[in-house]
Amino acid sequence: MLTGRVNAPEINTEHGWLNTDRSWSIKDFAGKIVLLDFWTFGCINCQHIVPDLKRLEEEYADVLVVVGIHSAKFDAEKQNGTILQAIRKFGIEHPVVNDADYKIWNHYGVRAWPTTVLIDPNGKVIGQHAGEGVYQTVKPYLEQLIEQHKDQLNREPIRFHVEHEHKQDDTLYFPSKLVSDTGGNIYLSDSGHNRILKLNQQGQVLEIIGSGIQGFDNGSYAEATFYEPHGLALHESILYVADAKNNAIRKVDLQAKQVSTAAGTGEMGYYFLQDKLDEPVNPNSPWDLYIYGNNMFIANAGNHQILRMDLATEKVYRYAGSGREALTDGPLREAAFNQPSGLAINGPVLYVADAEASAIRTVNTETGMVLTPLGRGLFDFGDVDGDTDDALLQHGVGIEVIDSDVFIADTYNGKIKVLDLQRRRVRTLTDGLHEPNDILFLNGQLWVTSTNSHQLFTVDIHTGEKQEVQVVLSEAKV
Repeated sequence: MLTGRVNAPEINTEHGWLNTDRSWSIKDFAGKIVLLDFWTFGCINCQHIVPDLKRLEEEYADVLVVVGIHSAKFDAEKQNGTILQAIRKFGIEHPVVNDADYKIWNHYGVRAWPTTVLIDPNGKVIGQHAGEGVYQTVKPYLEQLIEQHKDQLNREPIRFHVEHEHKQDDTLYFPSKLVSDTGGNIYLSDSGHNRILKLNQQGQVLEIIGSGIQGFDNGSYAEATFYEPHGLALHESILYVADAKNNAIRKVDLQAKQVSTAAGTGEMGYYFLQDKLDEPVNPNSPWDLYIYGNNMFIANAGNHQILRMDLATEKVYRYAGSGREALTDGPLREAAFNQPSGLAINGPVLYVADAEASAIRTVNTETGMVLTPLGRGLFDFGDVDGDTDDALLQHGVGIEVIDSDVFIADTYNGKIKVLDLQRRRVRTLTDGLHEPNDILFLNGQLWVTSTNSHQLFTVDIHTGEKQEVQVVLSEAKV
């Protein structure tokens, strides 16, 4: 028999509620089973459990209430506006309270993201679970609680008046990664619309790849579906797509105008330390791609590693990273990353935007060594320019390298920063962006996606002056 001994602490804070039209208390949920989800929106593991929460909400709609407790890691994650954008991006349909000062986190004794807490219909805490695998973990306890409390359960669904946005009205919705072809055209991951756009440099949409429906279907451009596509890479007439939430690498034949799946089954692959070395693996939330020679490197954000796809066989293998989330330098298989999210190459050196450590990493493809020219650790972040020993970023996810300059999409600081490798100094090139996600150097200027403002900009590489590119669908593409 499941017996809760401790009254569930209250869940209100001075920072307010989102995705609902009022504040809520534990007492409001008397007769309901309550599942609290402690999360922070930049955490890939927190994103991984969203489908589990949705599934539980749907299967137990009459008796279960899910409440998000957003206890931010980064400063930029503490603002109601950015949390609301994340709610929309991830399709969250339950209320979320902003726990910016960790008040609720501390009252519940939480120590990691994500953590779920189960509360019985009498307002007693049953227990908590840290990590992924929420559906399989929580479901048996829900069944027991429903049986134990069947005579006192309130089976009337609660209406939270969730905020919905009509996203189809805008051309771009959470634009993400970029790549250019030899003709100077640009491919852009329109991630919130689950599609890829081909643009000319005036911003006119030339082609749309994907129906816009969230899914995992192959077929023609109009039939194919994606689920939050990000990284892009071109190899001859093939466009590879990091289909992040499908945990797959998709393959777009630009001549046949057909989409297929090169790697991944939809399931998240996990492998740590000595697991699955030198054998094919499945991607786990792949976030960016970069082709070098006969290989394509994959920023495998969900399992904190760099993967390698053999372009001849399209098999994916582990390349760098133990799978542990840490800032550890050394040989490829001993090094550790922190949600790698952006890739670029200069000579034989692969540069990695290591987002959760707010770091820039290098992987030497010849010597097999991983180093950290900028960054200190998982909880060392800020907005500081200057010498690399003092400089700080905040969750950068995009990167471009030009000679000895590393251009960084300093995402949560809303800036493009430049790491001068020769002088070992960091400076700000431009600011005023809303979660810049990627940087592309094309025709002497930078192209930058401003994800949360749903915009595309060009930035003068010398002055930092930015200009919006108006992305326009032609009548034939609407």
